Amino acid sequence: MTRFLILLLPALLAGCTSAERTPPAPSAIAPVPPKPPAPPQSFTGPVLGPDGACTGPVPGTAAAIEPGIGECDLVRLKGRPPTDVLVGEGRAGREVQVLYAEPGAKELYFFVNNRLDRVVKS
Repeated sequence: MTRFLILLLPALLAGCTSAERTPPAPSAIAPVPPKPPAPPQSFTGPVLGPDGACTGPVPGTAAAIEPGIGECDLVRLKGRPPTDVLVGEGRAGREVQVLYAEPGAKELYFFVNNRLDRVVKS
């Protein structure tokens, strides 16, 4: 019986080939997709800094506080600097929150890419 196993062992080992240990073909490896590019800055004109000051001269084209006006137009129309400004980057690009603490109420202006998106008054 031992002699039979000794004769069978080389036959069993012959089934193991180096092909079983080779890596997959390059076409079988999925490529890693490239990282999406950062959203383009699709805004124009001066913008507010974290200190509430404009980064350049205000064109002064807006006549009223309404959706679509620029950050610096809001400050010009309000006639005074904001109480607080929060500048950040979001999914849509540049996002800015401008707070004006009014007597008895607060006004929060939300800008996306230097355009007034919405106003929350409390």
